[in-house]
Amino acid sequence: MSQIVGAGFKVARVWGFGTTNNAATETNVYYQALNSTGQYFNSDPNTGIGRLDYAISAAQTYGLKLVLPLLNNFDDLGGINTYTNVFGGTHASFYTNTKSQAAYQNYIKFIVNRYKSSTAIFSWELCNEPRCSGCASSVITNWATTTSKFIKSLDPNHMVSLGDEGWLQPSFPGGDGSYAYSGYEGVDFVKNLAIPTIDYGTFHMYPEQWGYNYSWGNEWITQHNAIGKAAGKPVVLEEYAAPSAALREQYMPQWQSTVLSQTSVASDSLWQFATTFADGVNPYDGYAVYYNATAGSDWQTLGAKHAAAMATKAATATM
Repeated sequence: MSQIVGAGFKVARVWGFGTTNNAATETNVYYQALNSTGQYFNSDPNTGIGRLDYAISAAQTYGLKLVLPLLNNFDDLGGINTYTNVFGGTHASFYTNTKSQAAYQNYIKFIVNRYKSSTAIFSWELCNEPRCSGCASSVITNWATTTSKFIKSLDPNHMVSLGDEGWLQPSFPGGDGSYAYSGYEGVDFVKNLAIPTIDYGTFHMYPEQWGYNYSWGNEWITQHNAIGKAAGKPVVLEEYAAPSAALREQYMPQWQSTVLSQTSVASDSLWQFATTFADGVNPYDGYAVYYNATAGSDWQTLGAKHAAAMATKAATATM
């Protein structure tokens, strides 16, 4: 955390979710267990919520603000699957399953009430990259409306975001009907940004994963900037990356330049910050940018240098 703050970053995203269906065999840190006997919160300081307590406390000490996603779309660390395993249905039906939603809201209540008075909280996030593949976009829009309203009832003093990737619908004027504009993932960025209890929009960017060339990333950024301006709400490029050092060095400065000089995008966060642990543990993927104090390193160029430039960015830039 000291390395993140030392590089000039003001806000970071830390997973606020962690669910297992079998506490007896779980080897990862988990904050709740869901099974046929009920819903349980793990108070153990080493394997449970004590770990998140420590992260929140450290952020307070360093003056770092945190975004806490409260659910994961994917199976890692116990996502939507841990709810459907217990309450039935499919990934798609999770969003409308009464029992799943009751348990999810109970977890939200546990986390939000625990940390809402902390000076480290920047915002709450409904889910990391929510998707409902093949669903009508109204499913997630209705779910996001209900859930964000519930969070605001618990904590009206912090912002709420959806945490989505920014998918657009076929009706979007600047789209071509390809994957990111097809509506296939059941997300409508434009309509979701209009939800009164969603304070700002998030979008992610992985061109090669999605079937686009890297230069398309600049278009994706300016399109979401325009949507945010039309809605009168901030938007943030919450995740973006390239899978090799060579590609990062070639394209990420271009994307960062677009954010800085051509948009009003409020912030951008590279995926993902990494550091070297003494015990050799390496939990990162191939997109990670490792801490490196050497001048000219990826971390210094894409991290510290860009953070300094963003700190001086005007509140509203020229389109």
